[in-house]
Amino acid sequence: MATVKGMSGIDVKAVVAELQEKLPLWVDKVYQFDKRTLGIRLNGEQHAKYQLIIEAGRRAHLVSGLPEPPKNPPHFAMLLRKHISGGKVLAIRQHGLERILILDIGKHDLTYRLITELYDEGNVILTDEHYTIIHPLSFHRFKDRDILPGISYAMSGSDPTASLETLTEFLRTEERDLVRALAIGCMLGGAYAEYICHKAGVEKSSLARDADPVPLFAAINHLFGRVLNNRNPVISPNGCEPINLGNTNEARQFPTFNEALDAFYPMTKADVIRSAKQKIPKEELIRRHQETAVKKFDAKIAKAERIVAAIYENYQLVADAIITLSTESKKRSWQEIAATLATHPAGIARKITAIHPDQAAVELDLGERVVIHVQEGVEQNAGRYYDEIKKYKRKKEGARTAMAKPVIRKKTVKHNIVAQKKQWYHRFRWFITSDGVVVIGGRDAGQNEELVKKYMAGGDLFVHADVHGASVVVVKGKTEQMEEVAQFAASYSGAWKSGHFSAEVYSALLPQVSKTPEHGEYVSRGSFIVRGERTWYRNVPLGIAIGMQLEPQAAVIGGPLSAIRKHAMAYVELKPGQFEPNDVAKKVLRILKGKFPEEEFKGLKNILNTETVAAFVPPGGSDISGEV
Repeated sequence: MATVKGMSGIDVKAVVAELQEKLPLWVDKVYQFDKRTLGIRLNGEQHAKYQLIIEAGRRAHLVSGLPEPPKNPPHFAMLLRKHISGGKVLAIRQHGLERILILDIGKHDLTYRLITELYDEGNVILTDEHYTIIHPLSFHRFKDRDILPGISYAMSGSDPTASLETLTEFLRTEERDLVRALAIGCMLGGAYAEYICHKAGVEKSSLARDADPVPLFAAINHLFGRVLNNRNPVISPNGCEPINLGNTNEARQFPTFNEALDAFYPMTKADVIRSAKQKIPKEELIRRHQETAVKKFDAKIAKAERIVAAIYENYQLVADAIITLSTESKKRSWQEIAATLATHPAGIARKITAIHPDQAAVELDLGERVVIHVQEGVEQNAGRYYDEIKKYKRKKEGARTAMAKPVIRKKTVKHNIVAQKKQWYHRFRWFITSDGVVVIGGRDAGQNEELVKKYMAGGDLFVHADVHGASVVVVKGKTEQMEEVAQFAASYSGAWKSGHFSAEVYSALLPQVSKTPEHGEYVSRGSFIVRGERTWYRNVPLGIAIGMQLEPQAAVIGGPLSAIRKHAMAYVELKPGQFEPNDVAKKVLRILKGKFPEEEFKGLKNILNTETVAAFVPPGGSDISGEV
């Protein structure tokens, strides 16, 4: 589902399906509002006009109106106008289930491809028909590919959901539990992964490699079928969804997914920047949002009232539909009912525009699109819409009450930041436990050797994850928080890079740690032999928090959540996942910067930067699991 951070692959699939329904289209004009946001005016048949907003790395969908463009168009906007304005949109597609939207545009005898990347930092790239890059919105050099003019644009490989064979092969080699494998490996996201496990009747916590791919593939196809052909878009407290997963009763319904996205993302970054430049008072911005909300509530109330009127005007038809479908649903599956309605479109069937098996409901065309639940009577169905009317009237009243209250402007308090003094252990991995003990870990084999030989004293503790390629961790003193130390050791080990979510960890005293091998043994650089009884910590969960500490001195800190929570004013939680360390560092930096406005925290720029954040990101892929 779409969140404020951006759209998922399922969301892109739904947007593509709706855009394809509007073909043929022609490109009118291209605008660029800021470094990441573009707008494209599109013309359709019968004088139809559409506006497509593209925010690289976040979203791409139709909107009711574009923001005011700058007087002097940026270079990239002018380049796109030169190549694709006046061109015909030949195809709109998605690459697999990736967050990549592709527009094939024909102009004269040439074909161009406009590729929008909606993941990580995002990009918009213009290529020729052979995918040779003409010009990107932003230039990049990655480890495995370059985004530069003249280079061939490379897309990722196979889609595990493409066929039963590819899904079978993917699951066979997976070490993760099923829900994580579907969410990350199949790019379905957590909510849809859980939905598929439930639909397939498979335990989500079971190992992916042990799962039967047949019911899972059927459930995935069912999900895709709903997204492509049977959408019921909603905005819920969780986000914006092309289909209602039924996880909440507070969902707002929309006719199309593009309209839902337009309401969900009400302002572009360009709008925010422009508002800041124009110095519109905060009170005025709040008032505008409140007025917009009141208008939306009025529209929803009016629509619900029209639907109630339509139900009672067609009382007998609705009653007949309920009786017929309720009786049939007890004898046959909804799939069989749908097939019968499709092949015999007579009588009541002609009024049915959609079927919602998960809700035991159908959508009737009564002049208004009306969802009727067949296990309830006519009055009960009308009552659902009466409840909506009451709900939106309450919300409207709440908005009007809020508008009547004066907005009290908070005084900006400026903080003078004092940077933390450099300590000898800051060049290693480090954190301070909740009870104030310094814990240090090696970043590589050389530092592992150095920690034990040079810095480990008699009262210190040697800690190590039982995994190949792990940091040597030294506890400088006695602590009651060994679970924090164990989590630190587990997280900065090969377990994170391998995508595991827990690891085994042990501790030992200095006399037990040796570099002297027995006959026939070999000890590599950075490794040690531990003899005697060890203390074990089993099933230690992996997880790291990176936060911004302000008192007593300002510094970026990282380590187990319980330790960072005690010292940091704001922090971001990481779990093993799919994003590269550099990308994760940039995401964490962006979040933390948002918590500390520059005008309030003078001097923070020299402390909070990519380098200081990256120092605490574990090696391997990571996902952001939370923030405070």
